[in-house]
Amino acid sequence: MNAFATAMNLIFADPNMAADALWFAAATGPGVPVRVIRKSPDEITPFGAARLLSETTVLDARALDMPTPAASDLIAIGSVDYLVQGEPQLDRDRLIWTLNVRPA
Repeated sequence: MNAFATAMNLIFADPNMAADALWFAAATGPGVPVRVIRKSPDEITPFGAARLLSETTVLDARALDMPTPAASDLIAIGSVDYLVQGEPQLDRDRLIWTLNVRPA
C-alpha cells in the first residue's frame, strides 16, 4: 500500500469527512456497507448565450469497498436514497470512484 492509499483510508475512516452508506448494486439486494464522501458542487453549464447554474451531488467511494459501481445503482445515506447517473469514474491511482448521483 502506498502513502496515498494510506491517506485515503484515514480520510474515509474519519467521521468528519465520510459517512456510512449502503450500496445496492442494480438497486436490489440487501445492500453492502460502504463509506462515502459527499460533495455538492455547483455546476455552470453554457446554453447558447446563457449560463445555467445547477446544484449537483457527487459521492466518492473507495474502490476497495465498491468494486463495480454502475449507472442505476442505489446508494442510501441515512434516510436519503441516491441513484447513480452516468458512468462512475476511477481516479488515476484506481483507488477512488467518483459517482454523479441524484435523489431517488
